[in-house]
Amino acid sequence: MAKVIDSKIPAGPVPEKWKEYKAHQRLVNPKNKLKLDVIVVGTGLAGASAAASLGEMGFNVINLCIQDSPRRAHSIAAQGGINAAKCYQNDGDSIYRLFYDTVKGGDYRAREANVYRLAEVSNNIIDQCVAQGVPFAREYGGMLANRSFGGAQVSRTFYAKGQTGQQLLLGAYSSLSCQVNAGKVKLYTRYEMEDVVIVDGRARGIIAKDLTTGKLVRFSANAVVIATGGYGNTYFLSTNAMGCNCTAAVQCYRKGAYFANPSYVQIHPTCIPVHGDKQSKLTLMSESLRNDGRIWVPKKIEDAKALQAGTKQGWEIPEEDRDYYLERRYPAFGNLVPRDVASRAAKERCDKGFGVNNTGLAVFLDFSESINRLGIDVIMQRYGNLFEMYEEITDVFPGDVANEINGVKYYKPMMIYPAIHYTMGGIWVDYELQTSIPGLFAIGECNFSDHGANRLGASALMQGLADGYFVLPYTIQNYLADQAVWPKVSTDLPEFAEAEKAVDAEQDRLLNIKGKRSVDSIHKELGHIMWEYVGMGRTAEGLKTGLKKMHELEKEFDTNLFVPGTKEGLNIELDKAIHLRDFFTMGQLVAFDALSRNESCGGHFREEYQTEEGEAKRDDENYFYVGCWEYKGKGNEPELIKEPLEYEAIKVQTRNYKN
Repeated sequence: MAKVIDSKIPAGPVPEKWKEYKAHQRLVNPKNKLKLDVIVVGTGLAGASAAASLGEMGFNVINLCIQDSPRRAHSIAAQGGINAAKCYQNDGDSIYRLFYDTVKGGDYRAREANVYRLAEVSNNIIDQCVAQGVPFAREYGGMLANRSFGGAQVSRTFYAKGQTGQQLLLGAYSSLSCQVNAGKVKLYTRYEMEDVVIVDGRARGIIAKDLTTGKLVRFSANAVVIATGGYGNTYFLSTNAMGCNCTAAVQCYRKGAYFANPSYVQIHPTCIPVHGDKQSKLTLMSESLRNDGRIWVPKKIEDAKALQAGTKQGWEIPEEDRDYYLERRYPAFGNLVPRDVASRAAKERCDKGFGVNNTGLAVFLDFSESINRLGIDVIMQRYGNLFEMYEEITDVFPGDVANEINGVKYYKPMMIYPAIHYTMGGIWVDYELQTSIPGLFAIGECNFSDHGANRLGASALMQGLADGYFVLPYTIQNYLADQAVWPKVSTDLPEFAEAEKAVDAEQDRLLNIKGKRSVDSIHKELGHIMWEYVGMGRTAEGLKTGLKKMHELEKEFDTNLFVPGTKEGLNIELDKAIHLRDFFTMGQLVAFDALSRNESCGGHFREEYQTEEGEAKRDDENYFYVGCWEYKGKGNEPELIKEPLEYEAIKVQTRNYKN
């Protein structure tokens, strides 16, 4: 029987606690703010906005960044937009509707109260970003433009061409820079957190590594905030930047922070397909393309075989021989179904032999109809940089006329296929974004809180900025109010020395294995295991096989790894080895969680549990909970702890995107 955890929140969409936070801050005496330090690890949208906000409120902030500048954080890779319920299109949107769509999109596995709060502050985010000068697209009359994303039948996504993440990060970075200049934020670039330090049961600091010198540095604070993103690179090939890793989160997990819903991994449907065995990452094509692009495969298997053999091109297949399978299967939402639904549908068509490239693992994303209707200039205005990016990688420009059949012009389509993208699971947090370790907070993709089993498109930027600008600055002060009477702890305490010694010893261990295999060769093998056995389609037998193979490969890692160089100075291979050590822990955690959840929901698809139409089949009677995992040591199975979900405002039902 699993233990049960309490999230410390009332049920319902508008908790009284949140009203209390908004009404007044029973917080910290302003005179005491100057005495309180907060460490923020990460400078993506969540980290940069949190550090800027806390600095502006008077706290002393230590902000760590693994890149040479916060402007290079992975948040810049977000392309399509950010959601908010402003209803500029007058199409019936509202805070409640955004709340409902998000809970439904997450297959009814998110916390109701957290999602309502997210929807409630969404409009403030747009106002904040406009004030910062973020160049959102605008209509001819000057109003901010909107477009649709998967899982919604209204236009609520604000965007800046296909560079939304980059522009929003520049806005957050400007706020952060202002606080750096004011002396309230001290920014450490090219530093990485290696461990969290627990003193008297509270997070009171971290051990970080200066990546350029190799030196370990101790930082002390009254609270620690983790904003280091997700664990998608466990799969080796993903849309994440190669530097993205889960080391900070996994170290928190090893120190006692619960890890929630790790099996909820998002497969994005519109990525450029794998085109060889030498790739180090995959490239995302924004979901916004599904507004005007139509996804299809041939109706005839002989046409698919000709495409795979290279004897026929997609633009040679006439309209009547094309299967727009999303429009056929989901007439109400068409190409704008949620990501998990679109990804499984693409896999199903390719598994049946209808793939359109030489590997058989691709479908077409075609803009012929929209270009003929709107003109190439309009399409380029909306997606120009995405078209150029696709051409740069594939040498195909989707705006080029390729053929004319019966007076209809056909343009060269994109080829896309699902790939690992976002992780809905993460460090467990309560309603105040505090982990199970007092004083340790987690925000953005690093926590589990708002997306359930599947994140809707354009909600990642919304959550990151909501947490950093409008949630954490309120909630962390309830913890810091008690800290105001605590003296600042010294980094000379034995807890700091112990943690630093453990990090140093681990580096020595990895350097002294002196085997024959590179980090990348082992990581790539782990990625193959994860994709094959813990990927889009999972079975109990496959998950057990995957766990067995991961254990065997981890032994290979521990005995046959070769890391060149030393601890001193820049050693990228050593840093990658530390990350891979944690990817092994994370991969096994994903498999354990997937094996324990005998149902299909959102990004977790157990092939034994599906409807006759191939849709996810939930089991609300037995699995209507957040699955939290407690670390029990290397080689031991973690312990499952359940947080029951309670819904009051929304009726839990089977997702329907057909009508």
